[in-house]
Amino acid sequence: MKRIMQLFLLSCLKATELIEKKMNFKLTGREKLQLSMHKMVCNACRNYEKQSKLIEMGMLKQPEKPNRKIEIDMESFKKSILDKIEN
Repeated sequence: MKRIMQLFLLSCLKATELIEKKMNFKLTGREKLQLSMHKMVCNACRNYEKQSKLIEMGMLKQPEKPNRKIEIDMESFKKSILDKIEN
C-alpha cells in the first residue's frame, strides 16, 4: 500500500516542478496522473498552475524591445547619492 501511495502522491515541490515542465515539454503518462492526483487535493498547486499560465501568456504577448544602453553622467549620479545620504 505504501508503494502505491508513493506512486500517486507527490510533494508540492515535485508538483510545481511538473507544472513548469508541462509548460515546455510533454509529460509522461505517469507524471500526468501524479500531477492530476496531487492537484485534486492541493489547492495551492492548482493556484500555482493558474498563475504560471497567466505569467506565461503575459510573457508571450510582450513585444520584443531592443536593449537600450543607458547613458549616465557618473559624477552627477555620485553627487546626487551623496546629497541624499547627507540629508
